[in-house]
Amino acid sequence: MPLQVIVGAQWGDEGKGRIVDWFAAQADFSARFNGGDNAGHTVTVGDRIFKLHLVPSGIIHPRIVAILGNGMVVNPGTLFEEMDMLRQAGISVSPERLRISYAAHLITPAHQALDKALEAQRGKGNIGTTGRGIGPAYTDKATRRGLRLADMLAPDFCERVGDHVAEANRTLNMLGASGLDPATVCEQFRQAAIRLKPYIADTTLELHAALQAGKTVLAEGAQGTLLDIDFGTYPFVTSSNTTAPGALTGLGLGLDVARQARVVGVVKAFQTRVGSGPFPTEVFDDLALRLRGTGENPWDEYGTTTGRPRRVGWLDGVLLKYAIRINGMSELAVTKLDILSGFDSLQLCTAYRRDGKLFTDLPFGPADLGRYEPVYEKLPGWLEDVSAVDTWASLPPAAQAYLDRLADLAGVPVRLVSVGPEREQVVSHQ
Repeated sequence: MPLQVIVGAQWGDEGKGRIVDWFAAQADFSARFNGGDNAGHTVTVGDRIFKLHLVPSGIIHPRIVAILGNGMVVNPGTLFEEMDMLRQAGISVSPERLRISYAAHLITPAHQALDKALEAQRGKGNIGTTGRGIGPAYTDKATRRGLRLADMLAPDFCERVGDHVAEANRTLNMLGASGLDPATVCEQFRQAAIRLKPYIADTTLELHAALQAGKTVLAEGAQGTLLDIDFGTYPFVTSSNTTAPGALTGLGLGLDVARQARVVGVVKAFQTRVGSGPFPTEVFDDLALRLRGTGENPWDEYGTTTGRPRRVGWLDGVLLKYAIRINGMSELAVTKLDILSGFDSLQLCTAYRRDGKLFTDLPFGPADLGRYEPVYEKLPGWLEDVSAVDTWASLPPAAQAYLDRLADLAGVPVRLVSVGPEREQVVSHQ
């Protein structure tokens, strides 16, 4: 299918980078459609670990053209760090291979300062943002006073940056925070503009032409469904649309390409989230440590972007069904199955209970999950190490049964399963 959309079915951190890398081997374009450097996708190739926050994961494949779409907010400093890191690893990051939409918005130091000041003001009611300026950048976009990549091409760009910093300083002063020096930020962004100008393009036109020519575009979502600004656990959400329909608006594609789109939902074999917000199936103490890991390995449950330990719990089938409906997912890719090896039994949330009533679907979405009690189904575990398994038939029968039950509950098939951090540790089930 020409358009393939990869989205997270949980609260982000599902291992989308691995799955994007798997699909990118057969794609022509890899395009990010939302978010900023608050996202983190990790791809392990041999002894190299690539942690990418802005550049699409598919760029690791030499034939791919990587696109930063109009739905993104871009911190030039982070982007330069990633470009330099990739070049040092021998990966070409030329203007022919990396394209940035002229309509994507810029993140500035003023946005970052506002993000931190606003989060501090919330006190105990904080949302748990990364402090990277994502929310303030999207706020400026919505109020029509943001800076776009296209502004970097304008002769009065520095003046626009100065006005932006001056406006932000007025808000920072009201919040009791220190302001920024407009001249310093202007010079920083003047230099950034010189470096970025060759990469700024009409990516919507390029992607449209690619799809018309029958090429494959891999749309890469950041964060996950339950962090969507409209359909997530509001207000503990991100500032963009993280769901599959956001790929159309975030890349400037029409409904005609959606008719044949393949939508792959990435879901961990258990549940995790970073930051504040409700989590019905959360576990604690020794069980949590067993699922999370100690942090000694780079694939343990610690945020790629924040480094914060992730909250962990059993897989929530109610939220998974919701994610599949909201995205129109056609199939699932299950990651981190290897972490469940060694359990005598597993728990799978199949419904919620509230006020004596059972719910298998969410009334009014997931914003008020704190009132629900999870209802679990107990499934047999397996003791075998699955990290060397390379076929579905070689998985332990209990692992196959767990995946089959997950697919039955979700209503869509499980097509891919990752059994370890390496690129080749992915099992296909067609």
